[in-house]
Amino acid sequence: MLKNPRLLLIITINKGVINMNIKKIGLTALAGSLVATSAYAGSLSASGSAGITFSGNDTGTEGNSWSMSDGVTFTGSGEMDNGMTVSVTFEIDDANTNGGALDDRLLAIDTNGFGTITFGGHGASNAMGAVDDVTPTAYGEAFDILGTANDMANAVTGTSIFNAIGSASSNNMFHYTSGDLVDGVKISASYVPSDGTTEVESSVDFAVEYTGVEGLTLGYAAGENNAEGGTNNTDNTTYYIKYAYGPVTVGYQESEQDSSAATNDDEFEAMGITYQVSDDLTIGYNESSYNDGNTTTDQENSNISAAYTMGSMTLSVAIAEEKNRGGDTNTSNDVKGYAVDLAFAF
Repeated sequence: MLKNPRLLLIITINKGVINMNIKKIGLTALAGSLVATSAYAGSLSASGSAGITFSGNDTGTEGNSWSMSDGVTFTGSGEMDNGMTVSVTFEIDDANTNGGALDDRLLAIDTNGFGTITFGGHGASNAMGAVDDVTPTAYGEAFDILGTANDMANAVTGTSIFNAIGSASSNNMFHYTSGDLVDGVKISASYVPSDGTTEVESSVDFAVEYTGVEGLTLGYAAGENNAEGGTNNTDNTTYYIKYAYGPVTVGYQESEQDSSAATNDDEFEAMGITYQVSDDLTIGYNESSYNDGNTTTDQENSNISAAYTMGSMTLSVAIAEEKNRGGDTNTSNDVKGYAVDLAFAF
């Protein structure tokens, strides 16, 4: 006979007849089974966002200036017996470019002290791409506010727009970050495997960031883009510095892309400053320039922005200017525009 017996009601159904059996079981055995089961317990949470954007520019055709953004992210996680944590993230986003509602898919393994390894089925970033432009801004990068979505393709002479210099990135890639393994130093690395078609050759990136001095951030990243293979392969580097003093944050960044073909040698430069007016309001100025090896004129971007937060709501406003869009000197490639975004997080 087991110690501390308790009554257990067992209900079975046999050919439509309900049978009820009462048996005695040991409380200790029952508690033991519950403890064993809880070791494999996990959790699932959901978060999301939705927003309304009103944007336009002085060269576009008369189109609908209103747009909506939305997304829901499900995150599941569980801890293993060795202390490691495994988490998976799925994002549902109707505006994604994959032709379906399912967008980002990430599987992360926290090694419990030795960093985190992430496998990105879709939506992962490479080590250099994650820091391609980290200069301070209240809302949007200087080149980000004026995009092709603002109905400019019919007005400008070219459809190209230069952003920042990143590196190779694709689906089904690996990304490692050291986290707080070394105090004040964060190390990242990424690997994009070759698939023989869209990624002709594999590519590797690494990045290091130092935050050991209060208010100061120093960063360097290097990588390669071997997606096209052969003479089109590029080696990319970037470095940046940011400093926060009281309510003011300033930053500067330079990036280079080197290739065996001179027309594929590009340079990027950005700087920004933000001022924290209050706990809720931030204003900023950001500018960047892109020197494409295949053009003789730099594309220049600037952005004055502000962001106001009230609980889960954020109202962001930006006025942007772009000169020589895509390195083209035609007058129609000088663009001025704006964006107003009302976003909610839940």
